Amino acid sequence: MEQASKDGLIAGIMALKTASLEKLRTKYKEVFSEESPNSKNRVHLWRKIAFRLQEIEHGGLSENAKSRISDLIERYDPVNNKTLRPEPTPEEKRSRKTTSRDKRLPIPGAIIRKEYKGRMLEVRVMEKGFEYEGKPYNTLSAIAKEITGAHWNGFLFFCQ
Repeated sequence: MEQASKDGLIAGIMALKTASLEKLRTKYKEVFSEESPNSKNRVHLWRKIAFRLQEIEHGGLSENAKSRISDLIERYDPVNNKTLRPEPTPEEKRSRKTTSRDKRLPIPGAIIRKEYKGRMLEVRVMEKGFEYEGKPYNTLSAIAKEITGAHWNGFLFFCQ
């Protein structure tokens, strides 16, 4: 790839980083040939557009790479592999006491790791709740608040 073309692509992507939501939505329609994006999150739109522009310029993933990614997700990634999560039984579905688990979370027993301010945090996913530094918590948000002193959406703090 020619250096000028590479620099132009990077400059175009970086210019979009500070673009208004409306401009990002217009650019999204242009690069994805879709009516309108579902998201109104500027960062999310910018990242999707940046990825797509690079994909257009350099080509997408090969079928072999896509297949390998699917295999790795199936084998190692309980967050994205919904088949590893058991469906509730009919009795559990009828029971009011059963709380449905957030399907985005890893399966019980998994460890969620996050580096925060130079410190590696580890949270164990339990059947009901979470464990952080040997102490049980009902929610990831409670753990995030304990760590940061501020209210956070726990899923966003730990999983994104």
